[in-house]
Amino acid sequence: MSIYQYNVKNIRGEEESLAAYKGDVLLIVNTATKCGFAPQFDGLEKLHQTYGERGLRVLGFPSSQFMNQELPEDSAIEQACKVNHGVTFPLFSKIDVNGTNAHPLYKYLASEAPGALGTKSIKWNFTKFLVNRDGKVVKRYAPADTPEKMEADIKKLLSE
Repeated sequence: MSIYQYNVKNIRGEEESLAAYKGDVLLIVNTATKCGFAPQFDGLEKLHQTYGERGLRVLGFPSSQFMNQELPEDSAIEQACKVNHGVTFPLFSKIDVNGTNAHPLYKYLASEAPGALGTKSIKWNFTKFLVNRDGKVVKRYAPADTPEKMEADIKKLLSE
């Protein structure tokens, strides 16, 4: 199993297969534009710009499950990310990351890389998952882990 078996909807509501990212290193993040961690969008965009040519893809999945910190409409989310943080990396339609309505991708990510004490639930916005070129989840990062903290791990995967 890998992340390539999952389909997602992009920020415009169009169905996409994650198989389109085969061979890339992925950093998958559940985002929220009104969260205190939203300044991380800037660092995520910097990683996207710096390592995109080498095969890094940052994928943002907005979610409103934590204190309703995401805008209600996908179009407003996309606009806020572009205007406030200069985001050019792919954004996807708002999803649930926990619970019975959790997107299957996030159920898979959480089971492949449990959090602290083996918990499988996503604890907050800006939980990040690093995925290798074969579609395997290699590491989970906590919301407070900045994009800069992940850079060495990303470089290592890009070199493999």
